[in-house]
Amino acid sequence: MRKNITGLILASIFFLTSVQAQNKRNIKPEDVYRVKSISNTRLSPDGNWVLYSLSTVDSLKDRYNSKLFMVSIDGKETVQLTEQTRNPSSPAWSPDGKYISFMAASKNEDGGSQLYLMDTRGGEPIQLTDIKGDIGAYKWFRDGSKIVFQISESSTANSTKTNIRKPYEIDRYNFKNDGEGYLDNRKTHLYLFDLKSKKLDTLTRGNHNETDFNISNDGRLLAFVSNVSPIPDLNSNSDVFILNLQEKSLPEKITSYKGADRAPQFSPNNEHLAYLRSSSEDNFNMYDQSHMMIYHLASKTHQRLGSEIDLSMGSITWSKDSKFIYTPVENDRQQNLLQLDIKGKSYKWMTQTKGVFDGLNSNSSGEMIATFSDSNTPIEIYRWNGKQFNRLTRISDDFLAPLKTAFVTGFEAKADDGNLVSGILYLPDSTSKNLPLVVFLHGGPVSQDEFSFDLSRQVLAGAGFAVAAVNYRGSTGRGGNYTKTIYADWGNKEVKDVTAATNHLIEKGYADANKLGIGGWSYGGLLTNYTIATDQRFKAAVSGAGSSLQLSLYGSDQYVKQYENELGKPWKNLNKWLEVSYPFFKVEEIKTPTLFMASQLDFNVPVIGAEQMYQAFKSVGIPTGLIIYPNQHHGLRVPSYIVHRFQKHIDWYQQYLK
Repeated sequence: MRKNITGLILASIFFLTSVQAQNKRNIKPEDVYRVKSISNTRLSPDGNWVLYSLSTVDSLKDRYNSKLFMVSIDGKETVQLTEQTRNPSSPAWSPDGKYISFMAASKNEDGGSQLYLMDTRGGEPIQLTDIKGDIGAYKWFRDGSKIVFQISESSTANSTKTNIRKPYEIDRYNFKNDGEGYLDNRKTHLYLFDLKSKKLDTLTRGNHNETDFNISNDGRLLAFVSNVSPIPDLNSNSDVFILNLQEKSLPEKITSYKGADRAPQFSPNNEHLAYLRSSSEDNFNMYDQSHMMIYHLASKTHQRLGSEIDLSMGSITWSKDSKFIYTPVENDRQQNLLQLDIKGKSYKWMTQTKGVFDGLNSNSSGEMIATFSDSNTPIEIYRWNGKQFNRLTRISDDFLAPLKTAFVTGFEAKADDGNLVSGILYLPDSTSKNLPLVVFLHGGPVSQDEFSFDLSRQVLAGAGFAVAAVNYRGSTGRGGNYTKTIYADWGNKEVKDVTAATNHLIEKGYADANKLGIGGWSYGGLLTNYTIATDQRFKAAVSGAGSSLQLSLYGSDQYVKQYENELGKPWKNLNKWLEVSYPFFKVEEIKTPTLFMASQLDFNVPVIGAEQMYQAFKSVGIPTGLIIYPNQHHGLRVPSYIVHRFQKHIDWYQQYLK
């Protein structure tokens, strides 16, 4: 009788599970409105709470809202900290753990963004500062008595009488940047704020910028980064300086490398300073790796850690005993955490998981948290138990509950020149075969597609396509040579890799050879253009924030340093510029109907890149369309625009591939 009851229970569970699975639906563009995104995770000094920002969509106002929360370290209690404060940023714990600090709009109409304090036991946040200028960053002293601010000089661009912006008067070599717009000559310096007296003292001054700072645990030293070369706009150099806060002395320049030294972090015992160094001393190199360096304060010597690891190092987190450094490292579609012995004798992987670890954060007791995402789960917070990271939050559960996510698997393909290219395949389900294929390319190009939750490809797979992510040459995670092999050779080896991945998926039966699509944003848009100008098999393309007539971007985007160092000046090396512009000049050979997209205010890849290709397609009679997102920079920030972009991808591919 008991066996029969047990059998009935198991059958019921199986039936309910099957019904739940059948009731799940595919991800669709409108799910953008349901996404909740975690960021800015901070572990409390006592290790009992984790502070974080949570971004959600206000669909009525068509914007993103961010609020601060904290979750208990056992995951059982979650407390919302802010409600009325609009989009608080840069949250941190006070050193005693009693307060939360964050940046938010001043209560004064023209006060810019200011620092607020909130008692963790309850109550409204209190505006702590009323600083003139733009606060870029801040850090607490360990004893909680002072705060260091990074502040840019106030802008005088708007007329006080009419509030109309004054004309731009430009004399800089590098004069524009996406998101910032046209660049002026205002400087950024460091300041010391005393919490008791509310007095703000100047720490650095002059004609250079001081940023990226860190304070030693004993409060004696301040490290920061600055480019003090004669014309900083002409190079990517930056050096690390140390300022003794107890002596009235000038900052000491501790590095003299011609490349970039950055991200200094003092060890807990105040004996060492870790920092990241670029792998190249070139004036500009898109394809650099970041190496881990140690400066020993007593001996004033520098040492590279992990030199045998041909991968780029990430953020710096010290162990509490100052013997180890932890850092996230990209490694062929994954990002795991690496432990480095500061004596340079050993290293080991803390994690080796098919996913992406990031956001590593620790307190003075050595307790650690991190964020993690895999192919079917958005970012969540995890806690280190001494051996592994265990999941702490389940914020994405509600988002995922009604959804059938894609079946995701990795693949490798060999290009015709022997290169082994890795990729990730997204399918509507595990049994999918012979589907229309969309090769959806990442931007950068110096980045990688990873086994993390990718809403763009999930949406396309949910619409019934096989979707391929391809880590073509120029991507990270495969060593320095793999990344820099496309230097001044755009649209060549990457196209071979895209072709190899496409052929592989056809041969394996996943893709219908007669229904091939391609697309991407930023360099993914450029590579889309390169590919359709080379391979006529593709029946549909969506090229977002891309370009082809590269000559037209000189002086109109933010990459003049890269162009002049990598391609040469156009009037001195015209043939190279024409060579990397071949999709525009081969437009009459292109057969692929292509939808072009761009952001109106993009200084990264300006709208002219899409406009020119659209006009060329119209001129020769190739089916095409052009979508421009109003008042947007390189990355779209209006939720309805993101939904629109997803839907237009689906519509275009369905029109030509199904």
